[in-house]
Amino acid sequence: MQKIPLSKCFVNPEVEEAALRALRSGQYILGKESQAFEAELAAYTGTKQCVLGSSWTLSVYLLHQLQGVGPGDEIIVPSHTAFPTMEPLIHLGARPVFVDVDDTYVMDLDQVEAAITPRTVGIIPVYLYGHPVDLDRLMAMAAKHHLWVIEDCAQSQGAKYKGKTVGSIGDFGAFSFFPSKNLTVLGDGGCITTHNTQIADRLRMLRNHGRQAKYDHEFPGYNVRFNEINAAIGRVMLKHLDGFNDHRRNIAARYNERLKGIVQTPPEREWARAVYHMYVVRCERRDDLQKFLKERNIETGIHYPRPSHLQPAVTGLFPFIPRLPRTEQIVKEILSLPIHSEMGLDAADQVCDAIAGFYGKNR
Repeated sequence: MQKIPLSKCFVNPEVEEAALRALRSGQYILGKESQAFEAELAAYTGTKQCVLGSSWTLSVYLLHQLQGVGPGDEIIVPSHTAFPTMEPLIHLGARPVFVDVDDTYVMDLDQVEAAITPRTVGIIPVYLYGHPVDLDRLMAMAAKHHLWVIEDCAQSQGAKYKGKTVGSIGDFGAFSFFPSKNLTVLGDGGCITTHNTQIADRLRMLRNHGRQAKYDHEFPGYNVRFNEINAAIGRVMLKHLDGFNDHRRNIAARYNERLKGIVQTPPEREWARAVYHMYVVRCERRDDLQKFLKERNIETGIHYPRPSHLQPAVTGLFPFIPRLPRTEQIVKEILSLPIHSEMGLDAADQVCDAIAGFYGKNR
């Protein structure tokens, strides 16, 4: 039986030619391709500015520095997320305040306001698996308490909230271009989107040793620069992003149809247009099902098996870790099924047939 991969990178002659174009240019760091990619990303998200960086993690670290994040500060985050969401703030001495998730796997807004204290400075909603939070409600909450919001869009490139592209609604958007993402540059990379031109200008300097001109350094910075080959590839991928996401939604619709009543399929709110970076179900006997699918050459994943609030990197630093019942339960049940831009509906049907067979519900 032909293998069905969990994810797959899109590579075609247009992508290859873009990489060669950058390679032949003789300029490899923060050149014309990077400048064009920033402008195109800003236009796509509907923001005034986009600043590329070498990764999501380091881009957000620089942003936190400019925000003045430091010891004594608290930032509200969901526990059910990739661990890098809270790495930058921890490195700066701040404390992550964890909240539980709702049934769409994003932070439970009912818990957010109760988690705000006089030490709270910001909120990082994570659009896990490609589904946004209720941003009208969240932004009203943040405004009431004078908090900033960084939209964690690492898994949601192209997703929409009430017709607006994510990354344009909060104070900042933070994106990742890791190879498995909906929008990838076939390597590491990330960006910050914002309407704040002053912060964007400072970010561009901070990512490049604190300089405006080659030998003029206004302040100590870092090397968090972006490279031209990845930028050229990213520009091609961005042109295809909406088509990729439409295809992912078609795969998700087939899964929803075929798996209803067999496993718990992911809900989508009426105000959301999710982009299904991952298609995640909740199921009984999850580990046995995963083994069963592997034996049939169907690759799956668990995103993520250990909640962030229970990671040794957190429990070793912060006492009084909360109990998050929903998060702690779902990590025992979730399973990510194959989904990517080149996957056929026939492959989705093969996955569904196998899952139905495991539960004895063949139709």
